[in-house]
Amino acid sequence: MPEAEALYETLAGRMLLHPAVQRGTMMGYPCLRFEGRFFACQHRQSRGLIVKLPKERVTALVESDAGRSFAPSGRVFREWVEVAGTDEAAWAARLEEAQAFAASLA
Repeated sequence: MPEAEALYETLAGRMLLHPAVQRGTMMGYPCLRFEGRFFACQHRQSRGLIVKLPKERVTALVESDAGRSFAPSGRVFREWVEVAGTDEAAWAARLEEAQAFAASLA
């Protein structure tokens, strides 16, 4: 299993310890849901972590080069960002942030 896939599986496993978090698929991507709301997935091609955050946070991550715009088929999703690199601490922090964002939408 490539590094990014192993990292995603490890961190997803930790997130799944929360009773409101479930696995699923979104546009064919393996994803995580909080009380039914998508909050993270792994991109099929890049294997990168993609998370849902407030659009202002997405903009800040892209502007600081800590993330890339998520634009499947050329359409930018303003509340979704692909986390740059495969740093475990960065991925874990963005997953926590995304889960908290999903919880705030309840």
